[in-house]
Amino acid sequence: MFVGIGRYELFLPGSGSLKDKRQVLRSVSMHVRKKFNVSIAEVEYQNLWQRAAFGVSCVSETAGGCRKVMQEVEKAIARSALDGAEIIDRSLEVLSLKDLTE
Repeated sequence: MFVGIGRYELFLPGSGSLKDKRQVLRSVSMHVRKKFNVSIAEVEYQNLWQRAAFGVSCVSETAGGCRKVMQEVEKAIARSALDGAEIIDRSLEVLSLKDLTE
């Protein structure tokens, strides 16, 4: 068993308030959660209007399966983010269950 952990940092130039930002993030996270059955949450910059970071995790039988899901999640975040939002930083790590229990 493998666990994929991703962090995607977004810049939201069209966001003029926290309400605008949360509307965009809610839409993106619901879309990603439904389409890929992953866990996703806003993990940083909660009080900034034009910046956000998502943490995403998935579980798969293979490391390649985790990588593929996380790459598709990144594409979906980029496509579903509105008002010119863009991913400005990302990180991805895939760990085996053995790595986590040692």
